[in-house]
Parts: sequence; structure tokens; C-alpha cells
Amino acid sequence: MQVQVHGECGAGNKFKFRTHTVTVSGYGGMMVMEELLAVGQVFGMRNDHSGKEAKAKIVSVRNTRDGLVHGAFEFVEGGENFWSMAFPAAGAKPMRKLVPRVANG
Repeated sequence: MQVQVHGECGAGNKFKFRTHTVTVSGYGGMMVMEELLAVGQVFGMRNDHSGKEAKAKIVSVRNTRDGLVHGAFEFVEGGENFWSMAFPAAGAKPMRKLVPRVANG
């Protein structure tokens, strides 16, 4: 999902960049970070697809093998239906994948 990230650093410097998510959930997600945000950093996020806005907080920062930086985040405000997707309830069992039978013949 394409998102716009914006906020203010501890020194009062403002930041704003467009990026995309790697994974999403009903609680937050993981994005490619063009600017390094620190764990605990609160920021605003705008979903380019729906126009919805939310506040989130960085909970983990990881370097990838291909040189990118991924930031995991959780919503702290306005995350309800931010992705415009339905997610399974906590503890729900995955649906069984039906495999078609091959006729012997």
C-alpha cells in the first residue's frame, strides 16, 4: 500500500515522505523507511488509496539484506479500518485450502 508519512523529529525538524508498506495488519504494519525514524517515534500516516489518516508509533527498525530499512509500526490513534480491509479475529484458525481431486483414468 502506498502511504505518506509525516511528523516532527525531537529537534523540531519536520519530515514528510511517500513510501509503501511491506505488510499490514489491523494493528499496524511494516514500511520501507526513506528517513530513519527512531523506535518510539510517533508520526502521522495517510493511506494514498483511501485518504484515511492515522497516528502510529515505530516499534522496531530492521536493516534488510538488500540495504533497505524496514520500520514496524503500531497504530496509536485512528487505525480502525485504516487499510479498508477485513482481518481475521485474534486466535482464528486459518481456512483450509481445498485441493481439487485428480481423476484417475
